[in-house]
Amino acid sequence: MGNRAEVGARGFTLLELLVTLFLVALALALVAPALGRTSDTVRARAEVAGFSAVLRHAREQAITTRQAHTVVVDPAAHRLTITTGDDEVRRTRALPTRLVVEAVSRDALAMRFEPHGASSGGEFRLTSGGITYRVSVDPITGRVRNTRE
Repeated sequence: MGNRAEVGARGFTLLELLVTLFLVALALALVAPALGRTSDTVRARAEVAGFSAVLRHAREQAITTRQAHTVVVDPAAHRLTITTGDDEVRRTRALPTRLVVEAVSRDALAMRFEPHGASSGGEFRLTSGGITYRVSVDPITGRVRNTRE
């Protein structure tokens, strides 16, 4: 009795292993492109959030210090610069090279935030990895909004 193999102890056949590996490969092939699109979306959203954060920071600084602040957008150099009313540079931030910034109006390239919260207002179109967002700044409230196009 001790020499007989148990009836329930059985391994996988080569065919079962091949079918399982095929199904795993098929699932990966279907999921991988979706993951790539998701990472592009997350990256674009983070880049737009960084751009908007600089605008919000300038508004907060204008209110806190009771001194007008201007955000100068230089799309060619991929750079944002915050200056005070007396042209003192407070902060410079480099933008990712893959982020394309277009000012909807020329006036938006130098956006001024006033101590009482208002702004000169403007809109930008930001594109990253084929994903486009519109960033708008309300001239009355200075509020910054992002919307995906």
